[in-house]
Amino acid sequence: MNVGGGTVSAVVFDLGGVLTESPMTAFAAYEEEAGLQPGVIVRLNSTDPDSNAWARFERNELDVAGFSAAFEAEALAAGHRVEAARVLAALRGELRPAMVVAVRRLREAGLPLALLSNNVAPMERVGALGELLGLFDAIVESSVEGVRKPEPEIYRRALTRLSEAVGRPIEAGDCAYLDDLGINLKPARALGFSTIKVVEPAAALAELSGLVGFPLDGAE
Repeated sequence: MNVGGGTVSAVVFDLGGVLTESPMTAFAAYEEEAGLQPGVIVRLNSTDPDSNAWARFERNELDVAGFSAAFEAEALAAGHRVEAARVLAALRGELRPAMVVAVRRLREAGLPLALLSNNVAPMERVGALGELLGLFDAIVESSVEGVRKPEPEIYRRALTRLSEAVGRPIEAGDCAYLDDLGINLKPARALGFSTIKVVEPAAALAELSGLVGFPLDGAE
C-alpha cells in the first residue's frame, strides 16, 4: 500500500547524523581542542570495525567502564591519548527540526515508521527526543539487540518489528532507509531497501519526498 502514491510505503531512519546532528562535528571539535590528528576518532572506530571497543560497546558486550578502558587502550596503541568520556559526550547531537517535521508528516500520512540505531545504551523516552520516538511504530537499538549495523540481521529485525507493530508484512522493498554512513547503507541496499545517504538534510528530504510521493518540508 503506497499511501502517497510513491515507490515506497514505509520509512526506516537512523538517528545520529540523520534525525540529530552528526557526532562527527563534535568529534572534530574535541580533536582540535585536544591537539589530536583530525579524523583520529573515526579512524579508531573504523579499525577492526566488527571487534573493536566501539563495536563491542554497541552490542552491549562492554559497559561504560569496559568501553572506556578498551577504547583508550586502542587509541594509545595507535599513538594517541584520547579521553573516552569526551568521545561519548560527543554522541549527544541536537534534533534537526526539518527532520522532525518530516517524521510528523510521514506519521500523519499513515506510513509505517521504524528507527534503527547503533547506540551504546537504550534511548530514554523523555523530552523532545522522547516525543519524537513516540512517533515511530518500531525502535530497534543495537544495545538492546546485541547486533549492530552493518550486520544484515539487524535490518531484518527492523522489518520484523515493524511488521509486527503495524499488523501486516513489511518487506525491504517497501521501505526507504536513511543513514549518514555508506557502510550502513550497503547491506540495506543489498536486502532491497531504497537507500538515501544523508549529507545535507534538505537534499535527503527532497529525495525521500520523491520516494513517498508527497513533500516532507512542511509545504502543502
